[in-house]
Amino acid sequence: MSTASFRFYEELNDFLPVHRRKIAFTSTCAENATVKQAIEALGVPHTEVEVILVNGESVDFTCRVHEGDRVSVYPMFESLDVRPILRLREAVLRRPRFVADAHLGRLARYLRMLGFDTLYENAAPDRQLVGISRTERRVLLTRDRNLLMHRELTHGVFVRGDRPRDQLRHVVERLDLRSDCLPFSRCMNCNAALEEIDRSAVIGEVPPTVERTQRHFRRCTGCRHVYWRGTHYERMLKLVNSVLEGCGRS
Repeated sequence: MSTASFRFYEELNDFLPVHRRKIAFTSTCAENATVKQAIEALGVPHTEVEVILVNGESVDFTCRVHEGDRVSVYPMFESLDVRPILRLREAVLRRPRFVADAHLGRLARYLRMLGFDTLYENAAPDRQLVGISRTERRVLLTRDRNLLMHRELTHGVFVRGDRPRDQLRHVVERLDLRSDCLPFSRCMNCNAALEEIDRSAVIGEVPPTVERTQRHFRRCTGCRHVYWRGTHYERMLKLVNSVLEGCGRS
């Protein structure tokens, strides 16, 4: 057993009991524990951590905790350039793709609306979600902190907020997704890509009023659903703009 000092920064404090938030505190670690094991024993999922300093030196998850060590733990940085510091992921996911846990179905639809490849199955077990995240290199979105502590998981986000729109804003801001958004390029129902189609191709598939008044149509390459810029489009466009502006888009 060894006793070390820990200090967690910014939103990582949300996983700690109130009396340990935003301060340095001491904790006893298991014998020969890695810093990853010590951090998760304190309740913080490793997927939420981006930089770890031990006694002022950058380390990875395999570093062992020794008696008297000072451990500083930082979340993902949206604005600071931390390239000179060791980051804990083997590689950044260049084009973010997602798999959403149960109860995040509306968030999954919203992410598809922004153009992000997002898988969602309400009944998928935890092991399947982790497997999909690993094999397909997808960020796992969940509100289950224990799931984020799965040892095989490398990319995951604890989704904050109870309302789907607030959850969407959090994910966009947390992962700095503004520049990656391609709104209305993906089917909200089945996740497949949309393609532009000629007006003549939808005759008989949409209401007569839509045929007469609309000029632009897209069809899902998966489920074949037809989209057009009706009142529903205007509502979604307002949501897209509010999310991106709320996340600091200029």
